[in-house]
Amino acid sequence: MSQYRTFTAADAVEYARQYGQLAEPQALVSADEIGDGNLNLVFKIRDGDGVSRVIVKQALPYVRCVGESWPLTLDRARIEAETLLIHGALCPRHTVKILHHDPELAVMVQEDLSDHHIWRSELVKGRYYPLAAGQLAEYLAQTLFHTSDFYQTAQLKKAEVSRFTNPELCQITEDLFFSDPYQDHERNHFDEALLPQVLELRNDTALKLAVAGLKHRFLSKAEALLHGDIHSGSIFVAEGKLKAIDAEFGFYGPIGFDIGTAMGNLLLNYCGLPGLFGPRDAAAGREQRLQDIRELWLIFADRFLALCHQHSRDATLALPGYAEQFLQQVWADAVGYCGTELIRRTIGLAHVADLDSITDAEMRAECQRSALNLGRALIVNAPHIAHIDALLARIRQHG
Repeated sequence: MSQYRTFTAADAVEYARQYGQLAEPQALVSADEIGDGNLNLVFKIRDGDGVSRVIVKQALPYVRCVGESWPLTLDRARIEAETLLIHGALCPRHTVKILHHDPELAVMVQEDLSDHHIWRSELVKGRYYPLAAGQLAEYLAQTLFHTSDFYQTAQLKKAEVSRFTNPELCQITEDLFFSDPYQDHERNHFDEALLPQVLELRNDTALKLAVAGLKHRFLSKAEALLHGDIHSGSIFVAEGKLKAIDAEFGFYGPIGFDIGTAMGNLLLNYCGLPGLFGPRDAAAGREQRLQDIRELWLIFADRFLALCHQHSRDATLALPGYAEQFLQQVWADAVGYCGTELIRRTIGLAHVADLDSITDAEMRAECQRSALNLGRALIVNAPHIAHIDALLARIRQHG
């Protein structure tokens, strides 16, 4: 029986030799710990020529960016591995491949993606991947439809909801998305220049009521097995390729949450571009982000509806017109959750390079204010933004 221990680089190499599914496992000789996230150790396992061949990832029993004062269950590693295995079976082209996992050691071995790049880093550099938005839409449509009530039997779905109950990681989401930014909390972090706007948000009753509704739906809507943290930092891209990684926040929740999180990260880049590039390049990049968002939603909606029409197993849910009605509520949820992502990434615990890497302090504050203003507008007005072109028009109004 495995007993948990925190891996060293040597441990990771030995583990990769055993479970990396390589023809010549002894070729693996070294490991670099590259984890820059909040929760895990991540080792690149290299051969004698220094080529990275496989990844070993281990969950830590606490939030890494905070320390042992914020303990976490190791069961999240099981949930992540099993979420990715299910998503990988449903959409192998766009899900990182899991080669092995051990729930007791809270460790997994996964394919190396050194020929890919983190999408957020590429967006910040102004590099465009024309297929990425559509590929992400396909990943979301396949994984969310096939784990929903449209496809799963009621018995299986209820069992899966139980198996993927993820209370500690969901609590982090609930706090960081829906609570912390709207109160004076030690986990919040923002420049002093934003304080007047932050205080306005904390005292905005209409905003906080809308956020309460979004939180309630997050707590109560077990619609599909979500990735749960599908931001541009948890997506790898290459020419013609896209892979989702890092699904430790996986659980059964509202479909609109994954869609909204993805859209929100594209909008964070949209808001940051004027501080990252000159006026002409920033304007072109911003227009491209809007088209990415449009493509993401339209391809997702088209594919999801096609799957509903062709493969729904519940006769009641297959009633003509119901899937379209359901998707309209998913859209409203997605717009609201998109807004919460903009606000929490700007003034909450986990910031993004799209804004924080802007070197000019005044311009950085201006871009952050834009993200906060846009986030509020989307949250409050989500029920009245009927379709994607109305959303894009509202975004353009906010500049």
